[in-house]
Amino acid sequence: MISWTREVLATGQVTNALGPDPIGYIAYHADGRMMAFVAERDRPRPSADAPTAEEKVALFDSMLAYSASYTLENDRVIHHVEAAWNPNWQMDLVRPFVLAGDKLVISGAPGRDPLTGEDVIYRMEFHKM
Repeated sequence: MISWTREVLATGQVTNALGPDPIGYIAYHADGRMMAFVAERDRPRPSADAPTAEEKVALFDSMLAYSASYTLENDRVIHHVEAAWNPNWQMDLVRPFVLAGDKLVISGAPGRDPLTGEDVIYRMEFHKM
């Protein structure tokens, strides 16, 4: 992952969604399956092997992960999510994308940020490994 940004539609303000240097991977397989994992790079470590309830919340809020089948439709990829870090994501996620050389840019359709209630667009950039 190169970057993950969040643009507030009302103001045009762009911020980093999971810090300035997130770590993330997205893999598309020839059999029509994919998986994604993204996290803040410098997540705090729990104080013990078994995280406290507060530490679990912080860890959950600093990452996302899901697996899905996918289909391509012109300049959109549709992730048919089957398992996710948040079960509310078990749905079809329609994502416009641009593939140029070894760079993949995926953006979300406008949606509501669940934490702030703002209308936003997320944009993720990946470099092929």
